[in-house]
Amino acid sequence: MSHLRVLAAAAAITALSVGSALAADVTIRIGHLNTANPFEIHSAAMAAVFKSQVESATNGEVEVKLFPSGQLGKDNEVIQQVRDGIVESNISSAGGVAQHYPLVGVFDIPFAFPNIGVASKVIHKDSDFGKKFVGDLEAKTGLKVLGLLDSGGFFQLSNSKRPVTSVADMKGLRIRTMTLPTHEAIISSLGGNPTPLPWAEVYTALQTGVADGQMNPVTIMGNVNFQEVQKYLSLTNHLITPYLWFMNMEFYDSLKPEHRSVVDWASDVATEAGRGISRIVEASEKGLPLMAKSMEVNAVSPEELQKFAEASQPAVRKLIEEKYGQEGIDMLDAMLASIEKSM
Repeated sequence: MSHLRVLAAAAAITALSVGSALAADVTIRIGHLNTANPFEIHSAAMAAVFKSQVESATNGEVEVKLFPSGQLGKDNEVIQQVRDGIVESNISSAGGVAQHYPLVGVFDIPFAFPNIGVASKVIHKDSDFGKKFVGDLEAKTGLKVLGLLDSGGFFQLSNSKRPVTSVADMKGLRIRTMTLPTHEAIISSLGGNPTPLPWAEVYTALQTGVADGQMNPVTIMGNVNFQEVQKYLSLTNHLITPYLWFMNMEFYDSLKPEHRSVVDWASDVATEAGRGISRIVEASEKGLPLMAKSMEVNAVSPEELQKFAEASQPAVRKLIEEKYGQEGIDMLDAMLASIEKSM
Protein backbone atom coordinates (compact mmCIF):
# COMPACT_ATOMS: atom_id res chain seq x y z
CA MET A 1 0.00 0.00 0.00
CA SER A 2 1.31 3.43 -0.95
CA HIS A 3 2.44 6.06 1.55
CA LEU A 4 -0.63 8.16 0.76
CA ARG A 5 -2.96 5.22 1.41
CA VAL A 6 -1.25 4.56 4.74
CA LEU A 7 -1.75 8.19 5.72
CA ALA A 8 -5.39 8.09 4.59
CA ALA A 9 -6.05 4.93 6.59
CA ALA A 10 -4.42 6.42 9.66
CA ALA A 11 -6.43 9.63 9.32
CA ALA A 12 -9.69 7.72 8.94
CA ILE A 13 -8.96 5.59 11.99
CA THR A 14 -8.07 8.65 14.04
CA ALA A 15 -11.23 10.48 13.03
CA LEU A 16 -13.46 7.52 13.87
CA SER A 17 -11.75 6.79 17.17
CA VAL A 18 -10.93 10.13 18.72
CA GLY A 19 -14.30 10.85 20.34
CA SER A 20 -14.52 7.97 22.79
CA ALA A 21 -10.82 7.11 22.99
CA LEU A 22 -10.24 10.16 25.14
CA ALA A 23 -12.03 8.45 28.03
CA ALA A 24 -9.88 5.28 27.95
CA ASP A 25 -6.26 4.62 28.89
CA VAL A 26 -5.80 2.21 25.96
CA THR A 27 -7.68 1.75 22.68
CA ILE A 28 -7.67 -1.45 20.64
CA ARG A 29 -8.91 -1.05 17.07
CA ILE A 30 -9.99 -4.27 15.33
CA GLY A 31 -10.66 -4.51 11.60
CA HIS A 32 -12.30 -7.35 9.69
CA LEU A 33 -13.90 -7.81 6.27
CA ASN A 34 -17.30 -9.14 7.25
CA THR A 35 -20.52 -7.45 8.32
CA ALA A 36 -21.02 -6.24 11.88
CA ASN A 37 -23.88 -8.52 12.99
CA PRO A 38 -22.49 -10.98 15.58
CA PHE A 39 -25.41 -13.36 14.95
CA GLU A 40 -24.46 -13.82 11.29
CA ILE A 41 -20.70 -14.27 10.99
CA HIS A 42 -17.82 -15.52 13.13
CA SER A 43 -15.51 -12.50 12.92
CA ALA A 44 -18.32 -10.15 14.00
CA ALA A 45 -19.13 -12.44 16.93
CA MET A 46 -15.48 -12.58 17.94
CA ALA A 47 -15.07 -8.82 17.79
CA ALA A 48 -18.30 -8.14 19.70
CA VAL A 49 -17.56 -10.66 22.47
CA PHE A 50 -13.98 -9.41 22.80
CA LYS A 51 -15.14 -5.80 23.07
CA SER A 52 -17.70 -6.65 25.74
CA GLN A 53 -15.34 -8.78 27.81
CA VAL A 54 -12.33 -6.46 27.63
CA GLU A 55 -14.20 -3.24 28.36
CA SER A 56 -16.11 -4.69 31.30
CA ALA A 57 -13.12 -6.57 32.77
CA THR A 58 -10.92 -3.45 32.66
CA ASN A 59 -13.68 -1.13 33.89
CA GLY A 60 -13.35 0.92 30.74
CA GLU A 61 -9.59 1.40 31.00
CA VAL A 62 -9.27 -0.43 27.67
CA GLU A 63 -11.65 0.53 24.89
CA VAL A 64 -12.22 -1.66 21.84
CA LYS A 65 -13.20 0.00 18.56
CA LEU A 66 -14.61 -2.18 15.77
CA PHE A 67 -14.14 -1.57 12.04
CA PRO A 68 -16.15 -4.23 10.13
CA SER A 69 -17.02 -4.53 6.43
CA GLY A 70 -13.53 -3.76 5.17
CA GLN A 71 -13.60 -0.16 6.40
CA LEU A 72 -9.83 -0.12 6.80
CA GLY A 73 -8.97 -1.71 3.45
CA LYS A 74 -8.35 -5.12 1.94
CA ASP A 75 -7.34 -8.04 4.12
CA ASN A 76 -3.64 -8.03 3.30
CA GLU A 77 -3.52 -4.24 3.63
CA VAL A 78 -4.99 -4.28 7.13
CA ILE A 79 -2.54 -6.99 8.19
CA GLN A 80 0.22 -4.66 7.04
CA GLN A 81 -1.36 -1.84 9.04
CA VAL A 82 -1.24 -4.10 12.11
CA ARG A 83 2.40 -4.99 11.43
CA ASP A 84 3.18 -1.27 11.07
CA GLY A 85 1.32 -0.34 14.27
CA ILE A 86 -1.30 1.81 12.50
CA VAL A 87 -4.05 -0.55 13.71
CA GLU A 88 -3.77 -2.71 16.82
CA SER A 89 -5.61 -5.82 15.61
CA ASN A 90 -7.45 -7.55 12.77
CA ILE A 91 -9.22 -10.80 11.96
CA SER A 92 -8.20 -12.15 8.57
CA SER A 93 -8.91 -14.87 6.04
CA ALA A 94 -6.20 -17.15 4.70
CA GLY A 95 -6.18 -15.18 1.46
CA GLY A 96 -4.94 -12.07 3.24
CA VAL A 97 -2.55 -14.01 5.46
CA ALA A 98 -0.89 -15.72 2.49
CA GLN A 99 0.74 -12.51 1.33
CA HIS A 100 2.47 -12.17 4.71
CA TYR A 101 2.94 -15.83 5.65
CA PRO A 102 2.75 -18.12 2.58
CA LEU A 103 2.91 -21.35 4.63
CA VAL A 104 -0.77 -20.86 5.47
CA GLY A 105 -1.16 -22.74 2.18
CA VAL A 106 -0.52 -26.07 3.93
CA PHE A 107 -4.16 -26.02 5.03
CA ASP A 108 -5.17 -26.32 1.41
CA ILE A 109 -4.64 -30.02 0.87
CA PRO A 110 -8.20 -30.84 -0.27
CA PHE A 111 -10.31 -33.47 1.47
CA ALA A 112 -7.80 -33.76 4.34
CA PHE A 113 -10.23 -33.07 7.19
CA PRO A 114 -12.88 -35.79 7.61
CA ASN A 115 -15.35 -33.75 9.68
CA ILE A 116 -15.82 -30.49 11.56
CA GLY A 117 -15.01 -32.11 14.92
CA VAL A 118 -11.50 -33.00 13.83
CA ALA A 119 -11.08 -29.61 12.16
CA SER A 120 -12.03 -27.81 15.38
CA LYS A 121 -9.38 -29.74 17.30
CA VAL A 122 -6.58 -29.18 14.80
CA ILE A 123 -7.33 -25.59 13.72
CA HIS A 124 -6.73 -24.22 17.20
CA LYS A 125 -3.75 -22.25 18.47
CA ASP A 126 -3.36 -24.57 21.46
CA SER A 127 -3.36 -27.86 19.50
CA ASP A 128 -0.03 -29.60 18.86
CA PHE A 129 -0.11 -28.43 15.27
CA GLY A 130 -1.50 -25.02 16.18
CA LYS A 131 1.46 -24.33 18.48
CA LYS A 132 3.93 -25.22 15.73
CA PHE A 133 2.08 -23.19 13.09
CA VAL A 134 1.50 -20.13 15.30
CA GLY A 135 5.05 -20.17 16.62
CA ASP A 136 6.49 -20.16 13.12
CA LEU A 137 4.09 -17.45 11.92
CA GLU A 138 4.85 -15.18 14.86
CA ALA A 139 8.60 -15.62 14.42
CA LYS A 140 8.45 -14.75 10.72
CA THR A 141 5.93 -11.88 10.80
CA GLY A 142 6.33 -10.32 14.22
CA LEU A 143 2.56 -10.55 14.69
CA LYS A 144 0.89 -11.84 17.84
CA VAL A 145 -1.76 -14.50 17.12
CA LEU A 146 -4.77 -14.14 19.40
CA GLY A 147 -6.94 -16.76 17.72
CA LEU A 148 -6.92 -19.55 15.14
CA LEU A 149 -10.19 -21.05 13.93
CA ASP A 150 -11.90 -22.29 10.79
CA SER A 151 -13.24 -19.88 8.22
CA GLY A 152 -16.89 -20.74 8.87
CA GLY A 153 -17.12 -24.39 7.90
CA PHE A 154 -16.21 -26.58 4.96
CA PHE A 155 -15.91 -24.98 1.54
CA GLN A 156 -18.64 -25.81 -0.95
CA LEU A 157 -18.78 -24.97 -4.65
CA SER A 158 -21.33 -22.68 -6.31
CA ASN A 159 -21.69 -21.61 -9.92
CA SER A 160 -24.14 -20.21 -12.44
CA LYS A 161 -23.66 -22.78 -15.21
CA ARG A 162 -24.50 -26.33 -14.07
CA PRO A 163 -24.60 -28.73 -11.12
CA VAL A 164 -21.21 -30.24 -10.29
CA THR A 165 -21.62 -33.95 -9.67
CA SER A 166 -18.29 -35.21 -11.07
CA VAL A 167 -14.82 -33.98 -11.99
CA ALA A 168 -15.97 -33.74 -15.61
CA ASP A 169 -18.51 -31.06 -14.64
CA MET A 170 -15.68 -28.76 -13.56
CA LYS A 171 -14.23 -28.43 -17.04
CA GLY A 172 -14.01 -24.81 -18.16
CA LEU A 173 -15.77 -23.29 -15.14
CA ARG A 174 -14.24 -19.97 -14.11
CA ILE A 175 -14.08 -20.29 -10.32
CA ARG A 176 -13.10 -17.35 -8.15
CA THR A 177 -10.41 -18.23 -5.64
CA MET A 178 -8.54 -16.36 -2.97
CA THR A 179 -5.12 -15.13 -4.01
CA LEU A 180 -3.66 -18.45 -2.91
CA PRO A 181 -1.63 -20.56 -5.37
CA THR A 182 -2.88 -23.69 -3.63
CA HIS A 183 -6.52 -22.77 -4.27
CA GLU A 184 -5.71 -22.01 -7.89
CA ALA A 185 -4.00 -25.41 -8.16
CA ILE A 186 -7.09 -27.19 -6.84
CA ILE A 187 -9.34 -25.65 -9.47
CA SER A 188 -6.81 -26.18 -12.28
CA SER A 189 -6.24 -29.83 -11.35
CA LEU A 190 -10.00 -30.43 -11.60
CA GLY A 191 -10.25 -28.86 -15.05
CA GLY A 192 -11.60 -25.46 -14.05
CA ASN A 193 -10.15 -22.02 -14.67
CA PRO A 194 -9.10 -20.31 -11.40
CA THR A 195 -9.98 -16.63 -11.19
CA PRO A 196 -8.23 -15.04 -8.19
CA LEU A 197 -10.02 -11.90 -7.01
CA PRO A 198 -10.08 -9.79 -3.82
CA TRP A 199 -13.07 -10.48 -1.58
CA ALA A 200 -14.60 -7.05 -2.15
CA GLU A 201 -14.92 -7.77 -5.89
CA VAL A 202 -16.48 -11.25 -5.75
CA TYR A 203 -20.20 -10.44 -5.71
CA THR A 204 -19.91 -8.12 -8.72
CA ALA A 205 -17.72 -10.64 -10.56
CA LEU A 206 -20.37 -13.35 -10.10
CA GLN A 207 -23.16 -10.94 -11.01
CA THR A 208 -21.49 -9.79 -14.24
CA GLY A 209 -20.09 -13.16 -15.31
CA VAL A 210 -16.43 -12.31 -14.80
CA ALA A 211 -16.45 -15.50 -12.74
CA ASP A 212 -18.90 -18.39 -13.15
CA GLY A 213 -18.61 -19.54 -9.57
CA GLN A 214 -16.74 -19.51 -6.28
CA MET A 215 -15.95 -21.68 -3.29
CA ASN A 216 -16.66 -20.77 0.32
CA PRO A 217 -18.40 -22.05 3.43
CA VAL A 218 -22.19 -21.79 3.29
CA THR A 219 -22.07 -19.38 6.25
CA ILE A 220 -20.00 -16.95 4.20
CA MET A 221 -22.13 -17.35 1.08
CA GLY A 222 -25.32 -16.58 2.94
CA ASN A 223 -23.83 -13.63 4.75
CA VAL A 224 -23.12 -11.87 1.44
CA ASN A 225 -26.16 -13.18 -0.46
CA PHE A 226 -24.37 -15.19 -3.12
CA GLN A 227 -27.66 -17.02 -3.67
CA GLU A 228 -28.77 -13.89 -5.54
CA VAL A 229 -26.08 -14.34 -8.22
CA GLN A 230 -25.52 -18.12 -8.27
CA LYS A 231 -27.84 -20.90 -9.43
CA TYR A 232 -26.15 -24.14 -8.36
CA LEU A 233 -24.63 -25.24 -5.05
CA SER A 234 -22.64 -28.46 -4.92
CA LEU A 235 -21.74 -29.86 -1.50
CA THR A 236 -18.12 -30.99 -1.78
CA ASN A 237 -16.63 -30.37 1.69
CA HIS A 238 -13.31 -30.07 -0.10
CA LEU A 239 -11.53 -27.50 2.05
CA ILE A 240 -11.60 -25.91 5.44
CA THR A 241 -9.24 -22.97 5.81
CA PRO A 242 -8.21 -20.90 8.81
CA TYR A 243 -9.14 -17.46 10.01
CA LEU A 244 -6.41 -15.78 12.03
CA TRP A 245 -6.75 -13.05 14.62
CA PHE A 246 -3.68 -10.83 14.89
CA MET A 247 -2.44 -8.13 17.21
CA ASN A 248 0.58 -5.88 16.81
CA MET A 249 3.25 -7.58 18.91
CA GLU A 250 4.84 -4.36 20.18
CA PHE A 251 1.43 -3.08 21.27
CA TYR A 252 0.61 -6.40 22.95
CA ASP A 253 3.92 -6.39 24.84
CA SER A 254 3.36 -2.78 25.92
CA LEU A 255 0.10 -3.54 27.71
CA LYS A 256 0.03 -3.58 31.50
CA PRO A 257 0.25 -7.18 32.74
CA GLU A 258 -3.34 -7.03 34.00
CA HIS A 259 -4.59 -5.71 30.66
CA ARG A 260 -2.56 -8.30 28.74
CA SER A 261 -4.11 -11.05 30.85
CA VAL A 262 -7.59 -9.79 29.97
CA VAL A 263 -6.71 -9.67 26.26
CA ASP A 264 -5.44 -13.27 26.46
CA TRP A 265 -8.49 -14.83 28.03
CA ALA A 266 -11.02 -12.57 26.30
CA SER A 267 -9.61 -13.48 22.88
CA ASP A 268 -9.83 -17.18 23.77
CA VAL A 269 -13.47 -16.77 24.80
CA ALA A 270 -14.24 -14.70 21.72
CA THR A 271 -12.63 -17.23 19.38
CA GLU A 272 -14.81 -19.99 20.80
CA ALA A 273 -17.83 -17.72 20.28
CA GLY A 274 -16.76 -17.43 16.64
CA ARG A 275 -16.63 -21.21 16.28
CA GLY A 276 -20.04 -21.51 17.87
CA ILE A 277 -21.78 -18.93 15.73
CA SER A 278 -20.51 -20.65 12.57
CA ARG A 279 -22.08 -23.92 13.64
CA ILE A 280 -25.33 -22.16 14.61
CA VAL A 281 -25.56 -20.32 11.29
CA GLU A 282 -24.87 -23.54 9.38
CA ALA A 283 -27.83 -25.17 11.14
CA SER A 284 -30.20 -22.20 10.87
CA GLU A 285 -32.30 -20.52 8.21
CA LYS A 286 -29.26 -18.38 7.46
CA GLY A 287 -27.29 -21.42 6.30
CA LEU A 288 -28.06 -24.17 3.83
CA PRO A 289 -31.86 -23.70 4.02
CA LEU A 290 -31.38 -20.12 2.81
CA MET A 291 -29.33 -21.31 -0.16
CA ALA A 292 -31.85 -24.03 -1.01
CA LYS A 293 -34.68 -21.53 -1.37
CA SER A 294 -33.26 -20.09 -4.55
CA MET A 295 -30.45 -22.46 -5.61
CA GLU A 296 -30.38 -26.02 -6.86
CA VAL A 297 -28.42 -27.99 -4.23
CA ASN A 298 -26.73 -31.34 -4.78
CA ALA A 299 -24.45 -33.48 -2.65
CA VAL A 300 -21.52 -35.05 -4.47
CA SER A 301 -21.38 -38.79 -3.86
CA PRO A 302 -18.53 -40.32 -1.79
CA GLU A 303 -17.34 -42.24 -4.85
CA GLU A 304 -17.04 -39.06 -6.91
CA LEU A 305 -15.44 -37.15 -4.02
CA GLN A 306 -12.70 -39.78 -3.96
CA LYS A 307 -12.04 -39.01 -7.63
CA PHE A 308 -11.92 -35.28 -6.80
CA ALA A 309 -9.37 -36.03 -4.08
CA GLU A 310 -7.25 -38.23 -6.34
CA ALA A 311 -7.15 -35.50 -8.98
CA SER A 312 -6.40 -32.57 -6.69
CA GLN A 313 -4.30 -33.74 -3.73
CA PRO A 314 -1.09 -34.59 -5.67
CA ALA A 315 -1.18 -31.22 -7.47
CA VAL A 316 -1.41 -29.26 -4.22
CA ARG A 317 1.25 -31.31 -2.43
CA LYS A 318 3.60 -30.83 -5.40
CA LEU A 319 2.96 -27.09 -5.35
CA ILE A 320 3.66 -26.88 -1.61
CA GLU A 321 6.93 -28.75 -2.10
CA GLU A 322 7.96 -26.60 -5.07
CA LYS A 323 7.05 -23.26 -3.50
CA TYR A 324 7.93 -23.82 0.15
CA GLY A 325 10.55 -26.57 0.06
CA GLN A 326 11.21 -28.88 2.96
CA GLU A 327 9.72 -26.52 5.56
CA GLY A 328 6.45 -26.58 3.64
CA ILE A 329 6.38 -30.36 3.51
CA ASP A 330 7.31 -30.55 7.22
CA MET A 331 4.47 -28.19 8.14
CA LEU A 332 2.03 -30.07 5.92
CA ASP A 333 3.02 -33.45 7.36
CA ALA A 334 2.68 -32.06 10.89
CA MET A 335 -0.87 -31.00 10.08
CA LEU A 336 -1.75 -34.36 8.52
CA ALA A 337 -0.32 -36.16 11.57
CA SER A 338 -2.40 -33.96 13.86
CA ILE A 339 -5.51 -34.77 11.82
CA GLU A 340 -4.79 -38.49 12.07
CA LYS A 341 -4.22 -38.22 15.82
CA SER A 342 -7.50 -36.32 16.29
CA MET A 343 -9.70 -38.85 14.44
